[in-house]
Amino acid sequence: MVVKRLWAALLVAGSLAGCATSGGNPADPLESINRKVFAFNDAADRAVMTPIAKGYRAVFPAFMRTGISNFFSNLEDVWIGVNNLLQGKLQDGSEDFTRVLFNSTFGIAGLFDFASDVGLPKRNEDFGQTLAVWGVGSGPFIVIPLIGPSTVRDGSALIVDYKADLVYWGTDSVPIRNSLWATRAVSNRANLLDASSVLEQAALDRYAFVRDAWLQRRRNLIYDGNPPREKDEDDEPTK
Repeated sequence: MVVKRLWAALLVAGSLAGCATSGGNPADPLESINRKVFAFNDAADRAVMTPIAKGYRAVFPAFMRTGISNFFSNLEDVWIGVNNLLQGKLQDGSEDFTRVLFNSTFGIAGLFDFASDVGLPKRNEDFGQTLAVWGVGSGPFIVIPLIGPSTVRDGSALIVDYKADLVYWGTDSVPIRNSLWATRAVSNRANLLDASSVLEQAALDRYAFVRDAWLQRRRNLIYDGNPPREKDEDDEPTK
């Protein structure tokens, strides 16, 4: 169902990109549509995910929440390592796989982040970043129903990320798989409760704030924290 919703959102974005206009960020030609999807996602989050995440935080003590988060983080490191190798970052990829080895053994199935304590940092890579490194353009900014901010490139890449997820092919049991996905989603949302509170207080236009922050962070991730300077329209050409 998630994949079908994702494809539908991408098809709509592709069909409307040529005719929709926006007076805001030029990366967001579908702003009028995206705002409606954002409002829907926001309402669903307030009605469902936020109450569940607050209940999760209230029921489970911090050390248990940290262990659950570490467990899923350890699974994600496998695909992160693959993407680093696909991007030609061999040392980073080898360190990612070493993280998995250390955390799966000394970290007791990933419940403890032993690898970070011995100098192997956690990284953030996905197939959308890999496509960017390969030269694929981002396309318009889009908001995907029940998923959130993305671009046409990164939204398309989510399908590969979904298929490569260890939770997806690590078990044949649909109930277990769905339970793991649900637990991870609640854990991730619980980790963002404090950030949501800051957003509520700081942003006059929540949509524009989230969009611009997401695009900036995404660019930062693609360039591993060292993005090149963006050219201003009034920059003079270099000789």
